[in-house]
Amino acid sequence: MACRQCEGIEAFFDDGVARRELRRYRRKGVGGTTRILLEALRSPSAGTGVAGRSFLDIGGGVGAIQHELMAAGATHGTHADASPAYLDAARSEGERRGHADRVRYVLGDFVDVADDIEPADVVTLDRVVCCYPDMPALVDASASRALESYGLVFPRVTPLTRVAFRILNLVQTLRRHPFHVFLHDTRSVEARVKRHGLHRIYHRETFFWQVMVFQRTSGGARPQPTHA
Repeated sequence: MACRQCEGIEAFFDDGVARRELRRYRRKGVGGTTRILLEALRSPSAGTGVAGRSFLDIGGGVGAIQHELMAAGATHGTHADASPAYLDAARSEGERRGHADRVRYVLGDFVDVADDIEPADVVTLDRVVCCYPDMPALVDASASRALESYGLVFPRVTPLTRVAFRILNLVQTLRRHPFHVFLHDTRSVEARVKRHGLHRIYHRETFFWQVMVFQRTSGGARPQPTHA
């Protein structure tokens, strides 16, 4: 990721944003497309569910997905994020819930740190693809770590989202803020995921977002651990 975008993520998703999102999560739990993604991952069509499985939550924010996966029986996992504030919030909630010692917290651009992260049964990117300029690099780095399931939430490409993204990026440019958003073609994203031996088993659209879950093809090559 360009250094300016990394700086933008850190500045945009700061301590204030992280604290507000954590308070909201503690009050209301998960909702919207995050809830839809979790339900899809826990459904029988997603294979073995999440109990007894490991996870890799990329750009996980305050950790809503990982906290819910742990509550559903996931054994351990990794949270990789470019925002220090989000990692601190996720760790704080993990400590409160008693599972922070089973989560590895990794700060940085995921494409840069992916080779040092173990493959996981469940890999999730909830509203992350739209924060990354190089979609192929992000999908390659993340889909290659998925042993079983791969879940994505990212915007639909519609006239509305095109206009919304242009306006948001224009405002950010006028503010001289380095954080921008990116609208990636749905078919291109799916085709890139499939190159890693994963096939789509779930697709649901909302007004603005879409949720996709992929599963590793039976008999397909599985990612190999990077550590002994």
